[in-house]
Formats: sequence, C-alpha cells, structure tokens
Amino acid sequence: MTTKRRDAVDFFEKKYGRLTVARFLRAWRLSDEMSQTEYAKFLGISVQSLCDLEKGRRIPSPGRAAKIAKKIGYPEQALVSLAIRDSLYADGLKYNVKLDSV
Repeated sequence: MTTKRRDAVDFFEKKYGRLTVARFLRAWRLSDEMSQTEYAKFLGISVQSLCDLEKGRRIPSPGRAAKIAKKIGYPEQALVSLAIRDSLYADGLKYNVKLDSV
C-alpha cells in the first residue's frame, strides 16, 4: 500500500471511524450502484455470503479477501490487512496491521 493510500485510510478512519471489510464492501458495492444480487454474482459468491460479509457477521479469510480484492481491482494487500485486523478486533485484540510483500 502506498503512503498516499495509507494516508487516505487514516483520513477516512479519523473522520468516519474504523474501516472494516464490511464497511468497505458495502461502500464499494453502492458506489458501483449494484444490488447485492448483482455484486454477489460478480464476485462469484452467494447473496447470503455477501450479506453476511457486509453486515460483519462473517470476516473473510485472508485468501478470500485477496480473491475479492483481485476481482474488484483493489490492492490485495489492503483488503487482506483489513480482514486480518477485523479478525484481531473480533478476538478483542486492538492491533493495527501493516503488511509488506516479500
């Protein structure tokens, strides 16, 4: 993730609160003006799975987050780090996550 993107995430989190995979997916879908059915079909997942992800009832695995990111043309590293952070938060661990590719 470039510094510019990290700065953007920091800016939006300060203004709107912690970014989660759920918030990200819902915002991305709405910005594309797609229904959950259309978006689920595009992602190759069930409507129920998308609904669970958007409501935060499920957190995608890092692998699934990477596949979703690739499908929508978003940096894998960014969505994977959100998924890992969401998992940590769900376990009561308030850590920020920074991934570096090797």
